Amino acid sequence: MERHITLPLTEELARTLHAGDTVYLTGEIYTSRDAGHKRMCEALERGETLPFDPQDATIYYVGPTPAKPGQVIGSAGPTTSGRMDAYAPTLMSVGARGMIGKGARLPEVVDAMKKYVGVYFGAIGGAGALLAKCIKKSELIAYEDLGAEALRRLYVEEMPLVVIIDSDGRNLYEEGRAAYLASRRQEKE
Repeated sequence: MERHITLPLTEELARTLHAGDTVYLTGEIYTSRDAGHKRMCEALERGETLPFDPQDATIYYVGPTPAKPGQVIGSAGPTTSGRMDAYAPTLMSVGARGMIGKGARLPEVVDAMKKYVGVYFGAIGGAGALLAKCIKKSELIAYEDLGAEALRRLYVEEMPLVVIIDSDGRNLYEEGRAAYLASRRQEKE
């Protein structure tokens, strides 16, 4: 199913998204990678608040390149999501609901998605320049010393994504592989 959705990613909205849905996302998202996630989780362990409100937030696993003159941001393709797996359940436990990246997730992350009604969106790897065209605003909000891994607030319009894992734990990677193998078996019969 094709969906055009506007953030924030509330629990109610998250429950309507299903593995395999094509989504065009509009609204505010945050950027962070492993170094930023580590800092956020350490801050939470110390009882500190995060530099943004995580409630119903969507985090894009990206380390954008510097913007060229006249651009909002440089190339902004997804990074491998597995690098955030150690931190994702903690961020979901404080309200973050959406994640954008590429690649498989650990069972612990899928369990947290089911518990906290999270959604994992897949972005197309290798299409960073095209994805950057969906980014209309970019603001550095924390961890400037991390460079490309700093925490940014982005405003995106019609960012093309696919729901890879939904809040029920349905996983497009697993379902797609199973469907492919079943079709291969039928061809051989």
